[in-house]
Amino acid sequence: MASSSSFRATSTLSLLLLLLFFVGSSSATLSTDFYSKSCPKLDSTVKSVVKSAISKEKRMGASLLRLFFHDCFVNGCDGSILLDDTSSFTGEKHANPNRNSARGFDVIDDIKTAVEKVCPGVVSCADIIATAARDSVVTLGGPSWNVKLGRRDSKTASQSAANNGIPPPTSSLSNLISKFKAVGLSTKEMVVLSGAHTIGQARCTSFRAHIYNDSNIASSFAKTRQEKCPKTSGSGDNNLAPLDLQTPTSFDNNYFKNLIKQKGLLHSDQELLNGGSTDSIVKSYSSNPSTFESDFTSAMIKMGDISPLTGSNGQIRKNCRKVN
Repeated sequence: MASSSSFRATSTLSLLLLLLFFVGSSSATLSTDFYSKSCPKLDSTVKSVVKSAISKEKRMGASLLRLFFHDCFVNGCDGSILLDDTSSFTGEKHANPNRNSARGFDVIDDIKTAVEKVCPGVVSCADIIATAARDSVVTLGGPSWNVKLGRRDSKTASQSAANNGIPPPTSSLSNLISKFKAVGLSTKEMVVLSGAHTIGQARCTSFRAHIYNDSNIASSFAKTRQEKCPKTSGSGDNNLAPLDLQTPTSFDNNYFKNLIKQKGLLHSDQELLNGGSTDSIVKSYSSNPSTFESDFTSAMIKMGDISPLTGSNGQIRKNCRKVN
């Protein structure tokens, strides 16, 4: 009898372990070593293309980083921002936050081509965006982090979700906090991720209202920006200005130092230091570059966890611009 009970107990335990295995495998999670066996050359391949692109145009680093933000804020980090419109499909590229401003799609294509040569049909476009964002930050002198991988690509996109989910440059502090909270990011994470504006440029249309209408801006700074951004809509709309006037092609904490001097380029930038709840966070990052970098990498990893498609969901696109 004793041996029979022991057998039943062992069988029950084996069955439970088997069930746990299948439950675990059906809800796949991201991991830093996801491609360690299936595509061991992924990191070096992506890094090579990103460095080459940035050497040709410094601004590209900011553009690739921005693609990751704008992808993750719309139904999760699923590569949906890369899909081209078709006669029967309207994607995110022409949503208000992306139209005439989202760029770097050709570089993503180049990365995908290079990755397909070393491991065809293995790596998703969503993971390529995530990896390229990290490599862009590193190439411009910023911190590195281990990118969690294993995302699959969406078969669809949403222009309306892009219009509603991505905070515009006219955002108030409460709107910024709300938009980030909607995707699971805290107020502090919103502030530190805004530090991505330490690199890159913005079009006149994005900051015109701030430099002409707002009072929380240094007058000399406003006048300088007005020289290349006329007050009249339609005139100089595409003229560019650096988001960080100190070191626009170096990833550092000068963005926060600029805010203290009321030299934030966008209305939404200066909202972070305008007598509100985030003032102390900005001041902390302005004087502690190492804290900024540490918190930034943690927030980037957390942002990369927003609603990824994993397991049997989605697909591995052959061409990042269209579904298979």
